[in-house]
Amino acid sequence: MAVPVEEAIAALSTFSLEDDQPEVQGPAVWISTERGATQSPIEYTDVSAYRLSLSEDTKALNQLNSLIQEGKEMASVLYTYRSCVKALPQLPDSMKQSQADLYLETYQVLDLEMSRLREIQRWQASAASKLAADMQRFSRPERRINGPTITHLWSMLKLLDVLVQLDHLKNAKASIPNDFSWYKRTFTQVSVHWQDTDSMREELDDLQIFLSTRWAILLNLHVEMFRVNNVEDILQVLIVFAVESLELDFALLFPERHILLRVLPVLVVLATSSEKDSESLYKRVKINRLINIFKNDPVIPAFPDLHLSPAAILKELAMYFQKFSTQTRLLTLPSPHELPPREAQEYPFIFSLLLLKSSDSADVEWCKEVKGNMYDMVVEGFQLLSRWTARIWEQCAWKFSRPCKVSVPMESYEASGSFSDYEKVVRYNYSAEERKGLVELVSYIKSIGSMMQRCDTLVADALWETIHAEVQDFVQNTLATMLRTTFRKKKDLSRILSDMRTLSADWMANTSRPESDLQPLQHGGEESRGTFFHPRPVAPTSAQVHCLQFLIYEVVSGGNLRKPGGLFGNSGSEIPVNDLKQLETFFYKLSFFLHVLDYTVTVATLTDLGFLWFREFYLESSRVIQFPIECSLPWMLVDHVLDSQNAGLLESILMPFDIYNDSAQQALVVLKQRFLYDEIEAEVDHCFDIFVSKLCDNIFTYYKSWAASELLDPSFLFALDNGEKYSIQPMRFTALLKMTRVKLLGRTIDLRSLIAERMNKVFRENLEFLFDRFESQDLCCIVELEKLLDVLKHAHELLSKDLLMDAFNLMLSEMQENISLVSYSSRLASQIWMEMRNDFLPNFILCNTTQRFVRSSKVPSVPVQRPSVPSAKPNFYCGTQDLNSAHQTFAQLHSGFFGMAHMFSIVRLLGSRSLPWLIRALLDHISNKIATLEPMITGLQEALPKSIGLLPFDGGVTGCMRLVRENLNWASKPELKCEVLRGIKEIGSVLYWMGLLDIVLRELDTTHFMQTAPWLGLIPGVDGQILQGQDCGDSPVVTLFKSATAAIVSNPGCLDPTSFHTLSKQAEAADLLCKANMNTGSVLEYALAFTSAALDKYCSKWSAAPKTGFLDITTSKDFYRIFSGLQIGHLEESVQLPPNNHEILGDSVAWGGCTIIYLLGQQLHFELFDFSYQVLNVAEVEVAALIQTHKNPHLAQGWECLLEAMKKARRLNNHVFSMLKARCPLEDKVACAIKQSGAPLHRIKFENTVSAFETLPQKGV
Repeated sequence: MAVPVEEAIAALSTFSLEDDQPEVQGPAVWISTERGATQSPIEYTDVSAYRLSLSEDTKALNQLNSLIQEGKEMASVLYTYRSCVKALPQLPDSMKQSQADLYLETYQVLDLEMSRLREIQRWQASAASKLAADMQRFSRPERRINGPTITHLWSMLKLLDVLVQLDHLKNAKASIPNDFSWYKRTFTQVSVHWQDTDSMREELDDLQIFLSTRWAILLNLHVEMFRVNNVEDILQVLIVFAVESLELDFALLFPERHILLRVLPVLVVLATSSEKDSESLYKRVKINRLINIFKNDPVIPAFPDLHLSPAAILKELAMYFQKFSTQTRLLTLPSPHELPPREAQEYPFIFSLLLLKSSDSADVEWCKEVKGNMYDMVVEGFQLLSRWTARIWEQCAWKFSRPCKVSVPMESYEASGSFSDYEKVVRYNYSAEERKGLVELVSYIKSIGSMMQRCDTLVADALWETIHAEVQDFVQNTLATMLRTTFRKKKDLSRILSDMRTLSADWMANTSRPESDLQPLQHGGEESRGTFFHPRPVAPTSAQVHCLQFLIYEVVSGGNLRKPGGLFGNSGSEIPVNDLKQLETFFYKLSFFLHVLDYTVTVATLTDLGFLWFREFYLESSRVIQFPIECSLPWMLVDHVLDSQNAGLLESILMPFDIYNDSAQQALVVLKQRFLYDEIEAEVDHCFDIFVSKLCDNIFTYYKSWAASELLDPSFLFALDNGEKYSIQPMRFTALLKMTRVKLLGRTIDLRSLIAERMNKVFRENLEFLFDRFESQDLCCIVELEKLLDVLKHAHELLSKDLLMDAFNLMLSEMQENISLVSYSSRLASQIWMEMRNDFLPNFILCNTTQRFVRSSKVPSVPVQRPSVPSAKPNFYCGTQDLNSAHQTFAQLHSGFFGMAHMFSIVRLLGSRSLPWLIRALLDHISNKIATLEPMITGLQEALPKSIGLLPFDGGVTGCMRLVRENLNWASKPELKCEVLRGIKEIGSVLYWMGLLDIVLRELDTTHFMQTAPWLGLIPGVDGQILQGQDCGDSPVVTLFKSATAAIVSNPGCLDPTSFHTLSKQAEAADLLCKANMNTGSVLEYALAFTSAALDKYCSKWSAAPKTGFLDITTSKDFYRIFSGLQIGHLEESVQLPPNNHEILGDSVAWGGCTIIYLLGQQLHFELFDFSYQVLNVAEVEVAALIQTHKNPHLAQGWECLLEAMKKARRLNNHVFSMLKARCPLEDKVACAIKQSGAPLHRIKFENTVSAFETLPQKGV
């Protein structure tokens, strides 16, 4: 069944095509190439219907418009002309015989270009002749034909402007004479064999004179006007019209004002060719008025990179008007055209336009006052856009006329070595403040232009109704009043006013509606006078405006071109001042109407900034193919915003890219040159890539700095006097991160996806750098790595609020090469293990008091080979230099040791996935190290004497130490002794490292238990056990989900109860899983069990059973005896050698040796028969005996340091044994094990057998 149209429209109206993309770019719309309302689409053929006898004027007007169009096309040809000679090949000496062919080919190529120049020469001669004839025809005093109309006067001015621009281009383009000289040379060579070349030579001579003569077109025009004579009246009218329009600012659009400024000096040249004409002109226009105009605008834009100077024109053509040339000295002090950074007084229009934009849902039946205000607002917007764009034009012309004279930066000089003229006028000619002001002004123009374009359909009816009301009010009321009063007895003028009413009055608008429903005639609060009418959206045509302006001019001037005064001057006029003012106001409103009706084209013209890119003149003068992008003004503006870090300019960063859209439009539509578009496209591609890269770099730096600032310690900031330097100023990146449709050269670019792609890459590069940096440093830098990763992760969290990016954990896993589900190792875990094996275990020593590992003072025998520290920008650390130094200060606090903070970092970084792999690698290292020590210890056992008794008390400390040295004759094996000590040290370091890890894991488990226990219904017991709550039913989390499921399922509105039942089952599974993982074991106990199992293989060698069954005192060579000898030798060396030997091995030796002794069951033997313990016993007895005999107890001088070292060693050994008894009591042989299924078992009893090492961990069935 078909859907009714009304319902379909109503349904479509509910859809919204808008998104949340901010409006921070220019309009980027295609400018219409069709003629707009400012020109008659039917070439004023409808003028004859009004019976005003303007047929001659219309014919001449159309002829001038055709010439103007042709002249603009020829100006485009001249401006885009590039030298062909540069591209011509040069023949080598071996091909000189082909010289004639080369000349012929060159001639054929150049002849095509010269034909265009000949066409321009012929056209300018024809245009000058027609313009002079046209002026002469409408300057006759006898007034045989009507005219010229105001539109006709504008056409004369525009054609004269085209001739001036053509002449200026011909003077400026040096490549044209160069190509012509080459063309003439080739013509001479190839025309030798031709016949009848006289006419061609004459054309060449004429073209040569035309190209080599400065201002040849103006001189030819002057000759034509002198020949036809009687044009001084029309010239004076044109000068008066131009001067009044400039002084009173009647030109609504800046192109009209620039036309008047360009042609005014030329008109003065043409109008003062004789003394008589000069006197006549200066009677109507005072010379000071002209001087002021030229002084206020010393530089006039002509082409994007070419300008005109009135003073230069007047000075160069001084021979033709000596009277005026004497005043040119007054033009030597022009006022500059610098651009102010901000124009706050023009902001109210922006807010008014925003209010206009917000009136989308307003009622159609607006009151006339609102529509009148809307018309005034649109006109004000056009004036603002025109003024702003004109300022940019004039500033560019001013900069081109004033190259940079200050010294260029040294770094730029070293990079390039020399500078082109274009760099002096553009790249180094704009200060930072000027670039900022230019960016702001471009943003104003583009943003307001875009807003006005979007309001086109919204304001169209209101504009048309307002214009209709203005015209009807004037012709039906104002003119009616004038006919009844002022012009009642003046039949000629009354006839003209009646014609105005006839051709433009809309009598159909008059209605018989009640007076209360009729609207006032004039907006703005004026009281209505006369006929009431209902405004309609019916605007006047261009022909009607054309005729109305002519008739008003006829009323004012009376058809006399020689009338003194200005266009609306009151000299000799019988019209009252008030009536004259009304006629003048309506006259200039008529010219505004055409631009307002041509709304879209007017906005596009006023917002066109494509001229900021073109540089054809400087390309030719610099003799280069194209300039680098650093010289391109649009890119300079973008780059300035990126480098300035100005939050206020950031949202305007896309506005300068719209300049490329404008320049590409001009290249294709106006200049009609594909090669220019190709150059623009190539630059845009390059610039946009750089823009995205630099923008992403700024975004990354900002969010990285923001994250680093938030992660700084608050107490650190509070203690600083200048803590504000670590705060980050907010930047407006949010709008740019929402841009999904950036319009550039007809393409739509998803900037958001480009930034996201780049950000993913940058974050991965940053992770890669951090890991590379860690791999080039020791294990103590793990805290710094964690801090930097935390900063990077927090920056990712902040940026992810505005941008969709890859998950940080995913990127971290990729960089750690830990993506696979079956991969338990990682890049970081492998690096930590490599550092521990190559540097940490061999070169770090333990301080048991501080629970820290520090680097040994002994230089390692084999230096650790690490890659060099990679260099990177500050944003790969913490963003800014200040934040980098602050975080570096914190990192340096942990860079000289390894302790609990480092262990916490390792646990957090590796997580539960890679940490078991590292633990297993360390345990395997213990096993391998024990296997390595076995033959060394066997060698030390063999070196022991067969019998070593207890140390005698009668010899004292000195005798004991001498006896120990005699019995422990290991001097022949010093390297073996050192290797055994280092091996025991590494075993002790690993075990102590496991103890630190166990402390950290227990703390984390406690935190985890406190978070999960309330949801699982668990409570801690008295002895640390985990007990179930009093209610043995379901846990709280299961109860919660079950009750929620029951409540939802019982609701009749529940459509799918299965999913909620599934959710309840998943809660039960999660409860079981969390409870199963709640009872975690001890890593240290597991390590001790593993070490005990590894020692079982060597138990028979290191702990032999006595043959007699009794305790072996003298002949024992068990491990405790070896370690006892190593310990006393180590202690003696530590107090004798200049570098403290304890600083080389540290406390890890005691941890390793005592652990092995304890696990071998030799603790009591060691405490009874240790050499250092016996020496301490002897020393105590000796001191006690000396005290009893009242002798000096310090007789055993020289042994104080050794005895003190022995006491410290005994205290440390006792501490180690007490810890081992608590964590691994030998009576029960309790340790941790793991089932085949992977479930841990805690405090499992097992026997220490050889097979235990091969099967561990799997005990307990």
